[in-house]
Amino acid sequence: MTPAELSRTVLGALRHAVAAGEVSAVPGEVLGRVIVAVPRPGGYGDYACNVALVAAGPARVGALALAALLRERLRHDPRLADIRVTGPGFLNFVLADPATYERDLVAEAGRPGDALAGLSVTLRPCDARAEVLAEALVRIARAQGGDLHVDHRHGEPLRAAPPYERTAPLDPESRRWALLHTAPADRPRLDAPLLVQRVENPLFLVRYAHSRARALVRNAADLGYGPRAGDSGPHAAPLLALLAEQPAVLRRAVEHRAPDRLARRLVRVAGALLDFHDRTGGLLPLGGLKPQAAHRARLALAEAAGTVLAGGLTLLGVSAPLYV
Repeated sequence: MTPAELSRTVLGALRHAVAAGEVSAVPGEVLGRVIVAVPRPGGYGDYACNVALVAAGPARVGALALAALLRERLRHDPRLADIRVTGPGFLNFVLADPATYERDLVAEAGRPGDALAGLSVTLRPCDARAEVLAEALVRIARAQGGDLHVDHRHGEPLRAAPPYERTAPLDPESRRWALLHTAPADRPRLDAPLLVQRVENPLFLVRYAHSRARALVRNAADLGYGPRAGDSGPHAAPLLALLAEQPAVLRRAVEHRAPDRLARRLVRVAGALLDFHDRTGGLLPLGGLKPQAAHRARLALAEAAGTVLAGGLTLLGVSAPLYV
């Protein structure tokens, strides 16, 4: 069960509760979308959802009572191993089959979504840097089903702090990355560290991780096998969590008019992919050994992460070369 599927499942339970008269009518904006996210540190399960907290007021019921009602409706779903209500009314889910979850997540990695379906906004960039931000926001929104436009005479004003003076001969893509990787309210630096070909440079790190993922797939093909999603083992959890949150990151980047959220998330995905590679001994079988199911699953996860990195860079208007 992917985050999108879980969101639809929870939303269906809430709608059925309303239809059955178990709770009062809930406004359309609440019934339109349920946000599912990876629990924060210290949380429980694979996913958490605050729908009971959001809908409790309109439904004229306590958040804990609504969460318990939804839990009762969902507890027989064979895709969910456990559902708990925590805190003031959060629903927490444990998936029944980690391998199935990983296969679904890998299959959806990098695909266009509908997290912003129905959104229609016109942006009016008010400065040179805001022009770059607006272009990225339009691409991100349209990739998630939203409809953003740029109009220099009308629309929502979009402003951004200007960059510091250029002190290095940056190529256009490094400059664009610097403008987007920095929060709109902060002034980006356009200087020499952006030219360094080391992992300390965030753009190089993202491109290197993408290139490494593609190289692993090519090397596996040379060994006579390919990726097949499954259970990659315990070291995969941090990378899986980041991939699962990618649609929510894209949505928040648009809602907050902050494409830096996507850029910074790509840096985290790149770091998690390289860490996963190192912790699992390089992903490919060593010493002439035949590939096992775990090797194929790890390769599929690395390929999915590479797809997310390439797609994210493309949304930001930055290329994802195969070799860096």
